[in-house]
Amino acid sequence: MDEIKSALEIAMEKVAKLGEPTEEERLRWKYLPEGEKLAVKYLKESFNLAAELGKYDSKALKYLKQGALEVLLNHLNLPKDEVTKKNNRRAMDGIKELKDDKVAVENVYSRIRHIFSHYLEQGAQQRKQAYEQLKAEFEAQLQQAVQQQLGGLASLKVSVEKHPQFQEEWRRLSSQLDSQYLQLLGEYKQELRSIP
Repeated sequence: MDEIKSALEIAMEKVAKLGEPTEEERLRWKYLPEGEKLAVKYLKESFNLAAELGKYDSKALKYLKQGALEVLLNHLNLPKDEVTKKNNRRAMDGIKELKDDKVAVENVYSRIRHIFSHYLEQGAQQRKQAYEQLKAEFEAQLQQAVQQQLGGLASLKVSVEKHPQFQEEWRRLSSQLDSQYLQLLGEYKQELRSIP
């Protein structure tokens, strides 16, 4: 009869089959998180990222840059407010410091700046129009419901903007409007990852 093994025994057997980690794996495990920490520090404080990376040995540099790049790319967002605009500039400066091909990075940045400016100009106008249209539709629906409940005497003015259904519908519509910009931004981030 076969022996029944505990979960720990099964896990230990699987670990034994994996063998020792390679030098590459050890470097990745150690320096990827270190690069992430450097990027977070870079975003919060003012220091020279390239000079900080220069303190590490060349084997670690690849993983430090990978970790830092992911954090910086995650901080590139649609410029909804001044804080986000400032974070975007800082992240873009950091990404450029990490990359060797500055011209290719700048080409992608010009497209990113274009979608940011489009988002701030035409996108803001689209969002405003969509908001006003949604507000008018909700006001009409609420007014009709009040008329049905209270009869023709009711001419109640209701603030629909505070209504939970209105807020939920606006969040849904707003994220739908932002999705096209986010998709393009995602493609540009992927392009930045592939630049040496």
